[in-house]
Amino acid sequence: MALIITDECINCDVCEPECPNSAITEGEEIYEIDPNLCTECVGHYDEPQCQQVCPVDCIPNDPEHVEDKEQLQEKYERIMAASA
Repeated sequence: MALIITDECINCDVCEPECPNSAITEGEEIYEIDPNLCTECVGHYDEPQCQQVCPVDCIPNDPEHVEDKEQLQEKYERIMAASA
């Protein structure tokens, strides 16, 4: 499952540099997560790094982009192959 940033985001800038896939970008009002790049840090870390550093706990799972660990691993492998 990809993650999503809710409107509770305070634009503190700590999540963006933590994302190993560059899935987090600054949106018009709050930061946004590209579900095509979000692997919940599978392939990089044991836990989603953005969730670990978020001071307001505004990064839940995105119910519109449900993926299991195997699908996230496959997405990670595609992203890494494309960047090689």
